[in-house]
Amino acid sequence: MTATAGAFRALHHGREAADPLVLPGPWDAASARAFADAGFPALATPSAGVSASLGHEDGETPADEMFAAVARIARAVDVPVSADVEDGYGLPPKELVARLLEAGAVGCNLEDTDRSTKRLKDPRAHADWLAEVRAEAGDELFVNARVDTFLRGVDDPEQAVARIRLYVEAGADCVYPITVPSARLPLLRAATDAPINVSAPASDPPLAELGRLGATRITFGPGLHRRAQAVVAEIARELYGRGPAKL
Repeated sequence: MTATAGAFRALHHGREAADPLVLPGPWDAASARAFADAGFPALATPSAGVSASLGHEDGETPADEMFAAVARIARAVDVPVSADVEDGYGLPPKELVARLLEAGAVGCNLEDTDRSTKRLKDPRAHADWLAEVRAEAGDELFVNARVDTFLRGVDDPEQAVARIRLYVEAGADCVYPITVPSARLPLLRAATDAPINVSAPASDPPLAELGRLGATRITFGPGLHRRAQAVVAEIARELYGRGPAKL
């Protein structure tokens, strides 16, 4: 089976409120196979998890390494893979789209934080850039536009709403108000008909409840990688504690 953006896009529509699309975040080919074998219909890579698996801090992975990692993940599974490519690494839209498609991704996360300054980008300028990405990609990529207002300490939900509307008008398929408090979700849901991505922290409501509050799809950021790494660390401590004579 060849994964397509159309198949991925279709997963976001016609869903019951209490049945959001759950997209685990693989960090390498082996984790991607595990999630696909479990039955998940699509996957969404987390930049932080992939970066950690490559030995980098979040936001410090060179573009070539990130695209190569995405390609290994996409090659390992038959389900659609969306790639978190941060703020696009400064690539022109034509090159960014070409590299995503070459890697086998059918979707992408694009954030509105400037990675070099750690500040929010101008929303209209970012919307114009997203429109260029959409024009280059046509229907071949599902564009998830991350909205970083809450992440950057802007508590006024109207600031998020304004960006959401601009990005959807620019052609984004989905919006991702990262770290949005669950109590704010109904307000954002009322502001747009577009799918809304929510990252599920451990302290938030069950996934079905997030769906009822307005989330169309659920991702996990680096959370799943961190859980797996914690298990590896426990195994390492147990193994080391046995000592050479007991191995």
